Amino acid sequence: MAPGPAGLTPVFERRAPAPSPSPGRNDKVVALTFDADMTADQGPRAEAGEHFDNPGLISLLRRSKVPATVFMTGRWAEEYPSQARSIGTDPLFEIANHSYSHYAFSTPCYGLPTVEEGEMRGEVERAFDAIRATGARQVVPYFRFPGGCYDDASRKALAPTGVTAVQWDVVSGDAFATDADAVAQQVLDGVKPGSLVVMHCTRSAAPVTEEAVRQVVPALRERGYRFVKVSELMRG
Repeated sequence: MAPGPAGLTPVFERRAPAPSPSPGRNDKVVALTFDADMTADQGPRAEAGEHFDNPGLISLLRRSKVPATVFMTGRWAEEYPSQARSIGTDPLFEIANHSYSHYAFSTPCYGLPTVEEGEMRGEVERAFDAIRATGARQVVPYFRFPGGCYDDASRKALAPTGVTAVQWDVVSGDAFATDADAVAQQVLDGVKPGSLVVMHCTRSAAPVTEEAVRQVVPALRERGYRFVKVSELMRG
């Protein structure tokens, strides 16, 4: 997307409803997105056995033939390079940027440490470098602010990177959830044509996401929805 007023990074949340009538356009599309979160200081926890990945979820998406966009931190890509490469070379998926360190770009933001304004551009560029270093090829110029927190100062700081910030209109509630049924129901209650759903691809922080997706996918297909990546949703 083109930069907004005053050169601010544009923000995309969902696809606008099609004007009526709109021959040939199927508006019953939805994009599932998954944040592969790992902060810069969580290496010791990974070494101790904590799982910030979720290969079972990725396998489920592949078996179900569900396209998806994974918003990946550079630190996650460094911790799981073979998985990042596998996701980023599969045409079913695309990888977008979720910063290098998963620190906040505005404050307050769920207790996350804050990136200094002068370091924001470097956070994005370092993440792209880390992701591409794994051999991932399906890398798109989209960025998700950690925690979804941003302001005009952070949008201005990121404008030179050329990214589009991607938010969402449906919160799955999977972060730290323990009830897969409740997560699935929240998604199903929120989805509308053109919706963009935020979920997570980290077993430690979102342990029931795979089971929730197992329910969401057939239920939405039964309603006539088609799954797309963010790039297709944005193209309209």
